[in-house]
Amino acid sequence: MQDKEEERSLINVEKRLNSEGFTADFRVKDGRLHTISEESAKSYAPDEVTIVDFYRFEGESDPSDMSILYALETSDGARGTISSAYGTYGDTDALEFLKQVEDLGKNLDKSHK
Repeated sequence: MQDKEEERSLINVEKRLNSEGFTADFRVKDGRLHTISEESAKSYAPDEVTIVDFYRFEGESDPSDMSILYALETSDGARGTISSAYGTYGDTDALEFLKQVEDLGKNLDKSHK
């Protein structure tokens, strides 16, 4: 079993997710999620994306130095990650897009009950 401190390192979580198939790097631009790779440049609307998991990290010396890493899967099976600072310094476009994805997921959960 991995040491809890080791697991909470952003680099180690990214390595683990990469080994689980979350290999694409994503960014948000103009309200859509885009792959960063030139070989397979695609973009996705919020309803084409699922948040599989997310991880929050606090800075060792400053609790306000926080970031968040999302593991995402798209409707066509692309799996990858996107990260952002959390709070004041966050990427507002990315955080707004991911909130839309999260809200869509909650609505789907409710409709299946």
